Amino acid sequence: MNIEQVREYTLSLPAVTEDQAFGEDIINFRLEGKIFVCLWLGSDKHSAKDGASRFAIKLTPDRNTELRERFSAVTPAYHWNKTHWSDIYYEQLDDALVEDLIRESYELIVSKLPKAVKARYLQ
Repeated sequence: MNIEQVREYTLSLPAVTEDQAFGEDIINFRLEGKIFVCLWLGSDKHSAKDGASRFAIKLTPDRNTELRERFSAVTPAYHWNKTHWSDIYYEQLDDALVEDLIRESYELIVSKLPKAVKARYLQ
């Protein structure tokens, strides 16, 4: 999966918006104002792990631990809370897994929304 495919897939999820609140080298993807994916565009400013393509993703602490143990392409997030966020080096993983992780992060945000708002996103 390349950077454009990551962006396109993430934006295909219902009601997702994007912004660059942290500067030109990061795209934040939000649902109801809550960031669930933070895509690094490749400048040296936020470089980690030899500049490899990555995004930070919010998952449960247990899921982050599990993924980090299984995949060398999943590490504690560089600029985020390392318990709740992981960096995903998406070019090193299967496309289906990358999509599943993005959706999982999206669904985590949905699960935390107020009941009336959450109903809009439940399928």
